[in-house]
Amino acid sequence: MIKVDVCVIGAGSGGLSVAAGAAQMGAKVALVEKSEMGGDCLNTGCVPSKSILAAGHVAQSMREAGQFGITTQQPQIDWQGVHDHVHRVIAAIAPNDSQERFESLGVKVIRAAGEFIDERTLKAGDQQIRAKYFVLATGSSAFVPPIEGLDQVDYFTNENIFNNTEPVTHLIVIGGGPIGMELAQAHRRLGAEVTVMEMARLLVKDDPELTKIVIRRLQDEAINLVEGGRNLKLEKTADGQISARCESDLGKQCAIGSHLLIATGRRANVDGLNLEAAGVNYSPKGIEVDARLRSSNKKVFAIGDVAGPYQFTHMAAYQAGIVIRNMLFKLPAKVDYSAVPWVTYTDPELAHVGMSEADARQGGREVRVLRWQFEENDRAQAEKRTEGMIKVITTPKGVILGASIVCIHAGELIQPWILAISQKLKIGAMASMIAPYPTLAEANKRIAGSFYTEKLYSATTRRLVRFLLRF
Repeated sequence: MIKVDVCVIGAGSGGLSVAAGAAQMGAKVALVEKSEMGGDCLNTGCVPSKSILAAGHVAQSMREAGQFGITTQQPQIDWQGVHDHVHRVIAAIAPNDSQERFESLGVKVIRAAGEFIDERTLKAGDQQIRAKYFVLATGSSAFVPPIEGLDQVDYFTNENIFNNTEPVTHLIVIGGGPIGMELAQAHRRLGAEVTVMEMARLLVKDDPELTKIVIRRLQDEAINLVEGGRNLKLEKTADGQISARCESDLGKQCAIGSHLLIATGRRANVDGLNLEAAGVNYSPKGIEVDARLRSSNKKVFAIGDVAGPYQFTHMAAYQAGIVIRNMLFKLPAKVDYSAVPWVTYTDPELAHVGMSEADARQGGREVRVLRWQFEENDRAQAEKRTEGMIKVITTPKGVILGASIVCIHAGELIQPWILAISQKLKIGAMASMIAPYPTLAEANKRIAGSFYTEKLYSATTRRLVRFLLRF
């Protein structure tokens, strides 16, 4: 029997944040992980996906060099080399999440599956752990829906596609969310033909005004995109290929591919934990928690994908801080989801924080909508990347409610808006900052300044200026 203050189940981003923070603050901590340290983000999610996107970006830069007066070269893709690049990046980051590092912090690391025996005790391998508090950070797994014929074909999910070393000639992607769209573009740029089939709307969680810019870019790169698919059917062809057929408003759609990727979302990892013994309420969507991230057993917290409502690495890290304040400092800290950002790392990137225009109007709020095109940004002109825009939602008095950006590096440009919304700043704060020139981020200041344009250049202002110039 091991007795600790905090037992964390799951060594992904959220669990590691709790374990490291609690141990360094003086708590006695046990960390239980049945699979790889670092979880999905390091091994099969954020890190490998951004690494393969980086490889695709370099390949695309070679194709598009002619617009800068540089001789264009068609890249030669070494799939084994791309695989090795992805896994070198994982290996470079892995020591930060390793068992050795956490043991050096004083954490007791147990590499086994955990299941509750009762409300205060967890069994992991041949050990039992009794803790004052438990933190469930078990993450999520790729959700594979029932698709006719899926059992007849081989397929990738994000959990195994990064192990591929063979050429992909035609990738069929089922699912047009962030994972599907990112990996579709990466593989297209690495030389594969790509077809994406989405049963609803592509990038459905983002503003359609901005997503159409991403969609147009992917179409320009010759990615075949199908929205509103129905009656999807998969089958293996006589020559060993994969056939995907569906119906849409444009008629029957068919793709014959060499490889298939299922990217239809994530499902919370709640099975095998014997949560009933711990008195923890849950559903297939995850563990039910209150605003302090406590489950129905107030000594058991849940964070990250298994708790929702947002399945992002940065959300797990944020929730980890809330849990530490509750457990260690006895503060009734609660989550605040008013300034949750997310980024889809296509090219151009698509970033968002706060309310969308639709959110605000559906809530009955009176809003002002500001727009700024990157065609008016000098740095974007210099780099020949003028596609994109910023869209900001404010109240009539200038309180910032939400912001969306589509352009290269949108994930970097969204960060001042995250700060502004989290601190409840008005648009004047962004308009009055000094933005270095020439930068893409200058567009943040320009769109903020446009809030005042109508009043600043009005007939009333002109009369006032003429009057004051008399003196």
